[in-house]
Amino acid sequence: MTPAGPPSAAPADLVVTGCTVLVHEGHDDAERIGFRRDAALVVRDRVIDAVTTAAAAREVPAVTRIEAQGQVALPGLINCHTHAPMVALRGLAEDLPVEEWFNDVVWPVETNLTERDVELGARLACAEMIRGGVTCFADHYFHMDTVAAVVAECGLRAHLGAAYFSSQGPRGREASLDFALRLRGAAGGRITTALAPHAPYTVTDADLTATAELAREHGLPVHIHAAENRDQTDTSLARYGLTPIEVLDRTGLLGTDLLIAHGTGILERDLPLLERTGGRTAVATAPRGYLRFAWPTTTPVRALRAAGVPVGLATDGAASNNSLDVWEAMTLTSLTQKSAEGDPRWLTSRQALHHATVQSARAVGLGDRVGTLEPGRRADFVLVDLTGPHTQPVHDLAATLVHSARASDVRTTVVDGRVLMRDRELLTLDVAKTVRELSGRLPALTSRDHGRRVQEYDT
Repeated sequence: MTPAGPPSAAPADLVVTGCTVLVHEGHDDAERIGFRRDAALVVRDRVIDAVTTAAAAREVPAVTRIEAQGQVALPGLINCHTHAPMVALRGLAEDLPVEEWFNDVVWPVETNLTERDVELGARLACAEMIRGGVTCFADHYFHMDTVAAVVAECGLRAHLGAAYFSSQGPRGREASLDFALRLRGAAGGRITTALAPHAPYTVTDADLTATAELAREHGLPVHIHAAENRDQTDTSLARYGLTPIEVLDRTGLLGTDLLIAHGTGILERDLPLLERTGGRTAVATAPRGYLRFAWPTTTPVRALRAAGVPVGLATDGAASNNSLDVWEAMTLTSLTQKSAEGDPRWLTSRQALHHATVQSARAVGLGDRVGTLEPGRRADFVLVDLTGPHTQPVHDLAATLVHSARASDVRTTVVDGRVLMRDRELLTLDVAKTVRELSGRLPALTSRDHGRRVQEYDT
């Protein structure tokens, strides 16, 4: 092994100094979260070059320097399952059961979607996520070339899949594959892609099997809704004698790198199948939506973790969640898990931070690139201001971050070493311009008098 040489004499691209840095101690699965105080981050060539002391960093020349006293640097949050352009439908379908929400409002309105609507929705969503400390999101929607273009422009990292239903015929699956092959590695590597069948109740077994075969052939992951709620699981059992997870197994999808959205209907009988995948299957949990729809169960995080299944945090789309606030998802995951398990010791603040960082990165297939702040990882991180009255005093820094801090406390967001927001100022998106145009398009977008819908929810 060649000994490490002296630090480069060339200026660093970015130095953040005087902050407290969240660090992961030991193996990723150990869930040991620690904090280095009066520390600094040095960024070169889009990666973290060093995590050092503030004193040492003062001697490092830098193109950009951020003094971050009173702030905590932590890995950027990852929204592991969302439909970003659906922010255009925020608040449109309120206080409805999921069947009416889909059939009477959302799927009729989505027949009106144009590429421009999707672009504007994606712009607004990306702005919201940057301001909330999200550096990467996994999206599952329509017109995904347009979403990819917005991602490339605004600087976020994204894991994108073009959604399809079997009702579209073969062209839906083919379009999803075409998108995944063309766009993977785009935006300087910030875009990764997946095949994106909608769900076992809208995609036939034949199409699911074909998707699994395509995933293996082309080395692509798959992103799908499955066992979203207990009703879906009960209906699947009544119709087919199989749970949705067992359908995924029968069609070969559990043999791929699979991201399952929600999973609140996962049963105990599903766990051995999920454990057998050896961590290649992950689940994204979005607890706010489950509370909103009054679902009786939540994602069984404890059982999944025991089975070796990574569980990442998510918001789902803003049409069902009303926000893209992953910070809130972190808080609610901790609280709903305590309630579901009847155990105040689960999920702890440190465990919540572990799911928001390491586990979320693994869920979207980026566990070797992001999720921790250490040399060699991509420079995706946020600075959180804890000087406000609602975060003082600090007795337990992890608890303060999870249960007292808010998305609005994020001061600075950095992705791939590029500052996308500094001191709450967005640097890559114009929110006012986007909102003005989107507002003018809402009457045509939200019309439902045509009697069409993109699909029918029948589980």
